[in-house]
Amino acid sequence: MPVAGIDIGSRTAKAVIMEGEKIISSHIGETILKGPEVGIAVLNESLKLAGLKIYDMECIIPTGYGRFQFTGGEKHISEISCHARGIHWYFPTVRTIMDIGGQDSKAIKCDSDGRLTNFILNSKCAGGTGRFLEVIADILEVPVDKLGELSLLSRQDISFSTVCVIFAKTEALNMLRDGVPKSDIVAGLHDSIAKVAASMLAQVTVEKDFSLTGGVAKNSGVVAKIKEKIGIDPLIAPDPQLIGAVGAALFALDRVRRRQTA
Repeated sequence: MPVAGIDIGSRTAKAVIMEGEKIISSHIGETILKGPEVGIAVLNESLKLAGLKIYDMECIIPTGYGRFQFTGGEKHISEISCHARGIHWYFPTVRTIMDIGGQDSKAIKCDSDGRLTNFILNSKCAGGTGRFLEVIADILEVPVDKLGELSLLSRQDISFSTVCVIFAKTEALNMLRDGVPKSDIVAGLHDSIAKVAASMLAQVTVEKDFSLTGGVAKNSGVVAKIKEKIGIDPLIAPDPQLIGAVGAALFALDRVRRRQTA
């Protein structure tokens, strides 16, 4: 009874194939393609890894920023609900989630069944998101996936006066010209992201079992700064970038089970 969840975000698309609540394959791809093609592309890669064909799927559920462009699913479900459901599958005791994506962030609350109860969305500016990291990484000529370990080498606290990508870019350039070590600049950037996250989490109330999701949760420097701000060590899934797709696959599994028992 294989099912698929597809999470089409602003920067990446993710697909997860599950069977019997077990993940059998997954794939993450850049959203270079537009429209329904990006969802189909990541789904096809996951199918290939699982040795399956699209006609083997019992149900496909799309979620995320581009979910309405994907026409091959049975139902569109918001990424916020999917993150709540996906994290509940990994960590049933979690009630508070901070999802930091490519171009927006969300503080999410869920109940003991993994159902969404409240959320705060920050989508007015790319500050505090993955895009923020990408811009600064380009300036510093450091790969995005190396920013976390670089920031942990910082020996001096540096503060950015803004989380606006444009102004932060200017600040970073000035710091670089003044000889400020890259590690300190990146640590300051991560501190700014953590401040945004902590402010959003305060609006939904953070409970002890707390989790980070989204691609930015792979950044050890950001994780360390958020832990420092809120005083809680976050629970992080094996691949936090897949949580939305996992949640969508679980919703797909629910639909199949309901059909079987109807």
